[in-house]
Amino acid sequence: MPTRSAPTRSETLLDAAIHVVGTDGIRALTHRAVDTSAGLPTGSASNLFRTRDALLRAMVVRMIDTEAEGWSRLAGAASPTTPDALAAMLGTMVETLTGPLRTLTVARYSLFMEAARDESLQAEMGRGAQRVAAIGREWLTAAGSTDPDAHTALVMAHLDGLVVHRLAFPDTPPGSDAAAAGLTTLLRALIPGAD
Repeated sequence: MPTRSAPTRSETLLDAAIHVVGTDGIRALTHRAVDTSAGLPTGSASNLFRTRDALLRAMVVRMIDTEAEGWSRLAGAASPTTPDALAAMLGTMVETLTGPLRTLTVARYSLFMEAARDESLQAEMGRGAQRVAAIGREWLTAAGSTDPDAHTALVMAHLDGLVVHRLAFPDTPPGSDAAAAGLTTLLRALIPGAD
């Protein structure tokens, strides 16, 4: 199995920026906060990213690339061929995004709100969504969808709502089975008779 190389200084800083936004919110994103989070000397972030805007844009690219890499790994490891198998896999993903990857996920949704007011961020976030949608279309096609484009949009919207709800209301019953139940209902409605 190939070993992953250590992150570069830039990647370390951008991962720290994601951590800052995911834990303290978008207003907390400063060069100094990123340096502190990364454990690097003061001035490290500003040397690579001169302005807060440059830091924010680079952070969005890093976040999208990190997420897309995770989706690609999942796609390479799993090939669900039924609505129930796809629902179970997506339920596990929801549990991961709202559990171990909670900070990354909170940062992602914080950046969605920034993108609502910034067209260049919208474009970058859209690029990431297209990469994920391509994987979703493959899974839905394999599970029997006759309209994978439309179904992917519906499933992605459902996943976003489910993840946001779990982030906002942490007392939601935990577990991938709980997440998979609603996904199973949705996918069986979209792909009837595919079991």
